[in-house]
Amino acid sequence: MSHSLRSGRNQVTLALVAVLLGVLLVVQLRAQSGGTGLETLSAQDLSDLVANLNTRNDQLRVEVATTQAQLDGLTAAQARGDSSLGQLQSDLARVRAWAGLVPVAGPGIRIDVAGPISSIAADDLLNELRNAGAEALGVAGVRVVPGSVIGGDPGGLSIEDTALADPFEVDAIGNGPTLTGSLTRAGGIIAQVKATFPGVTITVTPIDMIGLPATTRSLVPSHAIPRL
Repeated sequence: MSHSLRSGRNQVTLALVAVLLGVLLVVQLRAQSGGTGLETLSAQDLSDLVANLNTRNDQLRVEVATTQAQLDGLTAAQARGDSSLGQLQSDLARVRAWAGLVPVAGPGIRIDVAGPISSIAADDLLNELRNAGAEALGVAGVRVVPGSVIGGDPGGLSIEDTALADPFEVDAIGNGPTLTGSLTRAGGIIAQVKATFPGVTITVTPIDMIGLPATTRSLVPSHAIPRL
């Protein structure tokens, strides 16, 4: 009889232990799935956690400021690059205009040359205009570029395989008063030409807008190569 009682008590005890373990397991699972775990931390642990969060926030602020500074630098560099590109394009356009590769227009003077002038005197006239600051020259509608010369005998002049009539026109884009003053000054090129060729008449007229075409001459050198 006593053996049966002990056996029943043992079974009840085992059952209670199993129920208690089940309850503890359910509580632990719920705590792991839904709790934050902060309730288990001590005051010192919570203080350390807050300090770590503040430190990380400060690091993030520094990273944001650094990234913003880099973005500002890249934006400024891009703006400077655009400005530099625009300046280079502007410089290239001026060089092409100066070289005669593109048509140009602007104020200047027109020189009408009539009579049997020599090719040397005509070239001296062009050189005087260059020295006076002419930015672009044309003779009888032909753009004058480096290497362009007037050749032939008086009455049969030509430039760039284009025959010059009598009279012919020389157009010069630049500061009109400066160009005119250089040509017409005492002892200047016009006075020299008239003294050497009495039958030649040279007339200078200011022009508000002169248009000159691009050259048809190839400016690519045959032997020289750029050296950077």
